[in-house]
Amino acid sequence: MDISVKEMLGKMIELGASDLHIAVGLPPVVRLSGDLHPLDGYPVLRQEDTQEIIYTVMNEEQIATFEATKECDMSFGIDGLSRFRLNVFRDRGSVVAAFRAIPFEIRTADELGLPRVVQDFAHRPLGLILVCGPTGSGKSTTLASILDRINRERSVHIITIEDPIEYLHSHQRSVVNQREVNADTDNFGAALRHVLRQDPDVILIGEMRDPETIAAALTVAETGHLAFATLHTNDALQTINRIVDVFPASQQDQIRTQLSFVLEGVVVQQLIPRADGMGRVIALEVMIPNTAIRSLIRSEKLEQIPSMIEIGTSEGMMTMNQSLFRLVRRNIISLEMAFKRSSDPEGLQRLVEKGMRARTES
Repeated sequence: MDISVKEMLGKMIELGASDLHIAVGLPPVVRLSGDLHPLDGYPVLRQEDTQEIIYTVMNEEQIATFEATKECDMSFGIDGLSRFRLNVFRDRGSVVAAFRAIPFEIRTADELGLPRVVQDFAHRPLGLILVCGPTGSGKSTTLASILDRINRERSVHIITIEDPIEYLHSHQRSVVNQREVNADTDNFGAALRHVLRQDPDVILIGEMRDPETIAAALTVAETGHLAFATLHTNDALQTINRIVDVFPASQQDQIRTQLSFVLEGVVVQQLIPRADGMGRVIALEVMIPNTAIRSLIRSEKLEQIPSMIEIGTSEGMMTMNQSLFRLVRRNIISLEMAFKRSSDPEGLQRLVEKGMRARTES
């Protein structure tokens, strides 16, 4: 079957889709505003079709790695179109894949709708900043925007460790070295064991996956560097628990203490379909550790953190419910969608009722 990958990916970009799925028994499928839709004009793909389509964008080494391990993460670019992240895997013996579009041009924080307090992370001198959320929530895009601002405004040395490299950063005011797992280093742990000898100022850790990586990230931040990392968590409280819980009980007090000193910010984000059907908008939970929150982390009183975020609006903090409610009040998302995406619908209901009372009284 003669199907052009470039043509398919071009249609994906033209439609404004975020992802393209290639699987047996379906035509190519794209994700538009969070929902899946078949690409018009393409036939149902057979087993031999999917392998042929996917292998055309892989080199011999990548194909060999995939056939040996049955998994492959990679990225590539098509001139004049976009960069793409590609994950290849097997499904009942067939070769299938998911393509993710990564624009060549890095969007600004204002274009993404990031609040000033998040934008200002670019000027923190040191500490650990975590950008969290489910897969496909725009974590990489947010981090790319912050790093791009550092690159444009500060004369520092930035090192990124990614799997795979997504956004490309050229040297501007900063020197930027981007390292890809498997291509430039064996794994995150190996890269982090050597990174402090490479004279970094800012370090991006693509994902904190295991105790070794998390411990290294804490050490990097503790030794006077600015570190950014991602986690697949759904709120600030879960983020802190996830970091602490990966360690044995005998180490958890030490990790809580380290974290309380080096943590400078937690951003948890998700992308919500707009009420007008014109794409998606970002909703954010933002925690900026103040003296009270740092004390709660050390003393294991983590359950009080959501309340501290809720009352910390003057410091730039907001809960996910507060962010969702603001989007509803501005008619950007529907109330139904806000409840669907809230992890605390009862808390959101209280915000809605409070807002209705305030309107009535005014």
